[in-house]
Amino acid sequence: MPAAVPSVTPRQAGRWPRRRLALWGALLLVCLALAAVAYRYAEDAAIDRLRLSGAQRLDTYTASLEHLLSKYDFLPGTFELNKDVIALLRRPGDEALRTEVNTYLERVNRMAGSTSIYIVNLRGVTQASSNWRTPDSYVGDYVAFRPYVRDALRGVPGGFYGVGTTRGEPGYYFAQGIYQDGTMLGVATVKVNIESLEASWADAGGKVLLSDAHGVVFLSSVPQWKYRTLAPLTPAVQKEVEQSRQYFSHALVPLGLREVRRLDSRARIVTGPPPAVGPMLSQARALARRNWQMVYLSDLAPARASARAAALLTVLSEALAIMLVLYARQRHRLGRQRKRAREDLQRAYDQLENLVTERTASLRKMTRDLRDENTVRRQAEQQLRKAQSELVQAGKMAVLGQLSAGITHELNQPLTALRTMSDNARVLIERGRLDDARNNLATISQLVERMGLLTGQLRQFARKSDTMPSAVAVADAVTAALFLVERRIAQERVGFRMATHPRDLYALCDSNRLQQVLVNLFSNALDAMEMAGSSPRQLVVDAGLDGARVRITVTDSGPGIPEEIRTQLFEPFFTTKPQGKGLGLGLAISEQIVREFGGQLRAESPPEGGARFIIDLPRAE
Repeated sequence: MPAAVPSVTPRQAGRWPRRRLALWGALLLVCLALAAVAYRYAEDAAIDRLRLSGAQRLDTYTASLEHLLSKYDFLPGTFELNKDVIALLRRPGDEALRTEVNTYLERVNRMAGSTSIYIVNLRGVTQASSNWRTPDSYVGDYVAFRPYVRDALRGVPGGFYGVGTTRGEPGYYFAQGIYQDGTMLGVATVKVNIESLEASWADAGGKVLLSDAHGVVFLSSVPQWKYRTLAPLTPAVQKEVEQSRQYFSHALVPLGLREVRRLDSRARIVTGPPPAVGPMLSQARALARRNWQMVYLSDLAPARASARAAALLTVLSEALAIMLVLYARQRHRLGRQRKRAREDLQRAYDQLENLVTERTASLRKMTRDLRDENTVRRQAEQQLRKAQSELVQAGKMAVLGQLSAGITHELNQPLTALRTMSDNARVLIERGRLDDARNNLATISQLVERMGLLTGQLRQFARKSDTMPSAVAVADAVTAALFLVERRIAQERVGFRMATHPRDLYALCDSNRLQQVLVNLFSNALDAMEMAGSSPRQLVVDAGLDGARVRITVTDSGPGIPEEIRTQLFEPFFTTKPQGKGLGLGLAISEQIVREFGGQLRAESPPEGGARFIIDLPRAE
């Protein structure tokens, strides 16, 4: 009897397509959910990277700003040391004295690089100014309404950013009272331009805002956002700003930053006015000392593009996974037909695996031998670098030993003077001669400062140097090296001349090691001239550019370098000095140091006599 064929009802036939459709719909929802999670995760990761970069930028910008302003903090307090300033505040009608003070302020302003300097009396009237020659001179102006002047008149050193009411030039004002015998006579004010920071912010990318305590943006890498407010000003604040004329004629309208999402207390996502074209990451950093706030805005377009790419990659990965599943099902259906091919493939795979095992063992042995060889080589290189560093440091100590007599004399003279003048000061105080005692104490302070410069320079010279080259001012390095041998130059009546062209000449090297090379060359030149009894004695240093290289020459008027020993000059332990005068390591160490910088040290005999050593180094911007 034939088997019965199962029958399928129309209801059952329609149920399977509906189940399959529901399964595909659920799978699509899961894929979209995973894509959304990937988008959010990638966006958060990109924002975290932007936050880290923005925090680093804020650290750099705040540090550069504080460094710029800190250079001028001390300047207003120095004017009470000038007797002409004190005399003018006591005799405001002396026009000759006013001209003298104006000229003095003009000279100090030019040397300090500030915008203007002026002296104000207790009534808030400017008595002298560095811009006294210009038609819009501050002399005679009433400035007591300015907050920084009010603070200084109350005895509190003032600091204030504002726009000048005379020229309309913005700047930061430092103000401090001028006292004599505890009595305030007036106020010294220094104005500094910090607008140059905006150009560096704009070149670095991103958008930077610097606002005051009221939220007024006074520095910005976006010119259109300057003198706008982060939030609307209250009537009281607006009245206070107008009375102080802090921003003079600028209309302080809101900038229009709108918060979209807050990430934490220091970061949020905002939208802003043109030229902003989308959401931005806003990070703030407070400058508590100035009561300012710096804001850094990062464009979120790259972060969102990265998030979209991550979501698209997720969708493609999901599509690939689905295709792989379908492929696996199809493969399973054809499994029986390909069984024999798999068996053949398995045998070939076994043979290949044996071959791979043999080759892997051979490669493992070769790798082990190479690893051992690299370890030995690395240890040898480390020992070589350590020996080289110790040899360079030994050379420094040898130079310091040779200079010890002059250094001892440099320290003994101030110490003897310090003892004598301190005893005199005590006697003068007991006798009531306070002015003479004060002069003695000022001289003692100058002697202590000179001793500090000497010991500081010795400590800088003796310390171990970094191995990473950087931009080094050639003139500063020559001056620092000269400081260590100037006592000997003076004692031996050696004429010294230095020329650098251009003045702002930089070489790519290490400052401390370059000083060591120069001290070695200076000492050798002085030794050669002393042993030969040369007259007159001349030591000439010339630094200049030779294409893309920096060339420093040290020339002396000694006996010169004989041709037969020139090839041995830079060999270790070779010396022409008498026994006990040197080990013959100075030139060898110097040549090694210059070679590590990518340069060259060589010797010449100029036609006019003497010896010339040439240091050739890469140029640095």
